[in-house]
Amino acid sequence: MQYDRTLLRNAAQGTGDKNASAVARRIGVGRMAAWRLWNGHGAPAATTAAAVERAYGVPASALVKPLPEETPA
Repeated sequence: MQYDRTLLRNAAQGTGDKNASAVARRIGVGRMAAWRLWNGHGAPAATTAAAVERAYGVPASALVKPLPEETPA
């Protein structure tokens, strides 16, 4: 799966959340989980993606996308 942190950051900043700590408070996850989301280290778990969708209106399907299929050589 491929995670695009830009969508989360833009949505968070649009609500006044300027850092990972603010995201953690709003979506109800630990600071380290929010830091990983904010900095793009790994894709969010399904429950975390759902919390992002509820808090910021960013659909989980937009946050996490399948990797493009590799074409055989």
